[in-house]
Amino acid sequence: FAVSAASAQAGPKLVVETSQGAVLGKLDFGEGQEICLSWAHSVSGGAVQDCFENRRGEMVLTRSYLHDFAAGLGDIAGRGTLEPADGGGYWITGIDETIPPEGLVLRVGAPRVGHVLQAADGSLNLSAIAPGARVTLRLAPDMPQAAD
Repeated sequence: FAVSAASAQAGPKLVVETSQGAVLGKLDFGEGQEICLSWAHSVSGGAVQDCFENRRGEMVLTRSYLHDFAAGLGDIAGRGTLEPADGGGYWITGIDETIPPEGLVLRVGAPRVGHVLQAADGSLNLSAIAPGARVTLRLAPDMPQAAD
């Protein structure tokens, strides 16, 4: 079961793969573009978001949104700047943490968790595609859009 919100053109993509290497979905991820992973906190149910940017072919965690300082959430000294968000909550900006080339491993939550990747031109609802699965999010620098 593969889903693609990516264009048919070649170019950098954010690829979601299973631990067996099957591609579950792709999003266009051009230089300087931001893609955010959103979900509901497992304890409080509040919104959480991690945003990544394609910087010179590397996937970089640039900022995180926290609805409050619920269990396991908060800032880490020396890792970004804490700022109030419009409408409540907080952004931690300036994180600038490069994700290894092999990608970011994620255990996708159930539909109530709502793990969703959102790009400028599309989205992938990971909790609808692969609830409970272990997936990897990685930047594929120049990937053609193959027929799925």
